[in-house]
Amino acid sequence: MGKLPPSLKTGKNLGLPIRSLFKNVQQSPQESELESQPSSHHSHRKPKSITRKPNTSLTTATSHPSSPPPINFTSPDISAAKTLFNSLATTTRYSSLLNNRFCNAVLQSFSSVSSNIQDSIILLNHMTKIHPSFTPDKFSYHILLCQSCKKPDSDLANVNKTLNLMASKGFEPDKVTTDVAIRTLCSTGHEEHAIELMKKLSQVQFTKPDTYTYNFLVKGLIKTRTLSSVSVFINEMKEGFDVKPDLVTYTILIDNVCNGKNLREAMRLLDVLKEEGFKPDCYLYNTIMKGYCMLSHGGDVLRVYKKMIEEEIQPDLVTYNTLIYGLSKSGKVKEAIKFLNEMAKMGHFPDVVTYTSLMNGLCRDGNALGALELLGEMENKGCNPNECTYNTLLHGLCKARHLDKGVELYGVMKEGDMKLESGSYGTFLRTLCRNGRVAEAYEVFDYAIESNSLTEVAAYTTLESTLKWLKKAKEQGLAV
Repeated sequence: MGKLPPSLKTGKNLGLPIRSLFKNVQQSPQESELESQPSSHHSHRKPKSITRKPNTSLTTATSHPSSPPPINFTSPDISAAKTLFNSLATTTRYSSLLNNRFCNAVLQSFSSVSSNIQDSIILLNHMTKIHPSFTPDKFSYHILLCQSCKKPDSDLANVNKTLNLMASKGFEPDKVTTDVAIRTLCSTGHEEHAIELMKKLSQVQFTKPDTYTYNFLVKGLIKTRTLSSVSVFINEMKEGFDVKPDLVTYTILIDNVCNGKNLREAMRLLDVLKEEGFKPDCYLYNTIMKGYCMLSHGGDVLRVYKKMIEEEIQPDLVTYNTLIYGLSKSGKVKEAIKFLNEMAKMGHFPDVVTYTSLMNGLCRDGNALGALELLGEMENKGCNPNECTYNTLLHGLCKARHLDKGVELYGVMKEGDMKLESGSYGTFLRTLCRNGRVAEAYEVFDYAIESNSLTEVAAYTTLESTLKWLKKAKEQGLAV
């Protein structure tokens, strides 16, 4: 299953049959779990019982008798919440088990459904009054802080109120408090409030954000704001609050501009971080190389790689795969092939990404048979191709008018239940129709639907446009 027919072998490197992609089938997690279960002499263990939750405004789940049942609130009714907690606190069976962890869980459950921070504070005070052994800790107030940050008011009054409450109870806000607040504000889309709060908390040494919190905010801002506005924020934090960007900050900025294909700005930022005393790492250079790959600038990809080597930064497998992909995509496939030996010398062996990139480059260069030969070399070295590899080859063989080999390769894909990509599917259909093999084109259409390679609409639209093209081509004598 999955082996190429002998007629597909195009060179000496294909002396051995292509190994199946699918002969090493992994067990599913369920099968592995079943095999790891105890043997029959443990069968006296009873399975856990499942209790259906009643459909009420707040529910309790059945648990072990020696622990209080966890409370899951579904309504922000403060009176009902207090009543339920009273019933637990006055029950002899549970009263001694209501520890801080449980009480905090009750508070967290209620705050998750309530939009009124004052109600949560009331519940917290009520729990400490009814159950004096419960002593709120910093985590208790962080729960309240999260709630106030999820739906902050315009002047952050509730957030400030919670911070002041913490301090009045002997829990001075610290860097963890800052992190909790900033992450909650960002995760709920309140980046503007996050900036305002970070500036305020940066005025006190104990609450000044660490690099993790600071970079989390920068990463959130760069997704929704322009680079210039984020740069203004970075400068304000640096000059006004002595919170400085680090290598991670610049990596976030460079990654963003590379995704936006602004490589000139990426190289400028690279110079800036060097001026700030930071040394670029392998990940940063890989990011810039990927940016040039998006533009098909193979020469610039190679230039960045050489710059890495000059600065004695050790390239990794991603570096070489990016380099080979960039060179292959820009038509420099011969130069890309030379790096196979270079990467091996550095201890990085080509993987399926490496070989598929080279095959794509060979097919672009019109050498589909060379790509097919590379498939044999890939298999002989113990590297299994994937669906992307086969789709790349199918597309290349059809483009190079090696239809018979394409049909045989398609047979291997069918045998292995591989999916067709939209590009290779369309090219294959057009090539079949161009050569008068319309019946086979319909069969390929059926397989694309059966294998869930494409939606029925997408597959049919491609087939329909291909048949319309064929009709016009026949009228003009361009197809048989």
